[in-house]
Amino acid sequence: MLAAARGLATVIFLCDHESSYVRGVAAEVGALATACDITGLSDDEILALADCAELDGIITFSERQIMRTARLAARRGLAFHDPDTARAVTDKLVQRRRLAEAGVQNTRCRLVREPAGLGAALDEVGLPAILKPRCGAGSARTCRVDTRGEAVARLREFGDGEFIVEQVLAGEPTIAGADWADYVSVESVTSHGRIEHIEITGKFPLAEPLRETGYVVPSTLGEAAREAVRDVTTRALRALGVTHGATHTEVKLGADEPTIIEVNGRVGGYVADLIRTARGFDLIRAALLAALGRGGGAPEGGYRRHAFQLFLTPPMAAVSLRGLDGTEELLARRGIHAVEVFKRPGDRIDWRDGTLAYVGIVHGAGADHHDVRRLAELSLRTLNITYELAKSP
Repeated sequence: MLAAARGLATVIFLCDHESSYVRGVAAEVGALATACDITGLSDDEILALADCAELDGIITFSERQIMRTARLAARRGLAFHDPDTARAVTDKLVQRRRLAEAGVQNTRCRLVREPAGLGAALDEVGLPAILKPRCGAGSARTCRVDTRGEAVARLREFGDGEFIVEQVLAGEPTIAGADWADYVSVESVTSHGRIEHIEITGKFPLAEPLRETGYVVPSTLGEAAREAVRDVTTRALRALGVTHGATHTEVKLGADEPTIIEVNGRVGGYVADLIRTARGFDLIRAALLAALGRGGGAPEGGYRRHAFQLFLTPPMAAVSLRGLDGTEELLARRGIHAVEVFKRPGDRIDWRDGTLAYVGIVHGAGADHHDVRRLAELSLRTLNITYELAKSP
């Protein structure tokens, strides 16, 4: 982010140490830029900090901080989602209602707080259904359920909190192609109501029960499909009141028309690096420009290469990592740029944590989509990943 901000603004980080991630990187962040500890502070107390006296813009890349950022932006008249829009892009129930009211899409969706309420919700939504947190990110505690018994069991596993059950959106696999998932994401930046769709990101096939396994830029979509995806995304963003800021919109590729899976009010995880590698465009800088009330523009020209990220997704039965070998051998292969490793032997793994359960990410680029698939398959063959598995009951 600091590199993206060069020549635009002086960056001040507002750090809430209630997050374990923030605690882990606080020293590094403080060594690079001004960092303010806002742990436990009210909005008034944050804005009263000396370093916040003359803010020209504000942005967050964290799902959990969108609502607070919206409140702070509104208080200072800064370019960000207004609080009403922020709620619509973080509360999945509110979002479904807004999209339906605007005539964009009517998806059956009901709120559940405990297993006792599942029966009535499933009567209205139908089976199969998607079960996920009302507010959440990174595919955590998210799955498809095919029976009432499975729905009850999963909800009990997921623990306390508010969840939604919604209808399964039908996908058409031939649109993206047999080797790819039947959905994409649209990376957009909006400034003063002008929407720029920066990229359509393709996806590797999902892992059970509903986990992402990788991204590719460009996607495999033809121009007609791309235009339909951009159109439904535009209508969704307008329905939710997006006038400033970055969004990451997941879209199902249906046989008749694309449909909205969900709109997220921030830059999507991992996608900025892909776009930079594939076409030299800085999505983070574009988002920062929007936060300063300036349009960031759209990429010019075509793609330099086909960039991909392969997520090292553990099986559902994995409870810990036993070992990971082969990274040096893989890095020696042409087309493989980096192998990020997030877990060490002995680290706990729980598929319910979504993206936080990934063992790592393989970054690379190929000449075309066929080359990307070859490199992904090579990666999985070369890496030797072993897990401790849960014992069968």
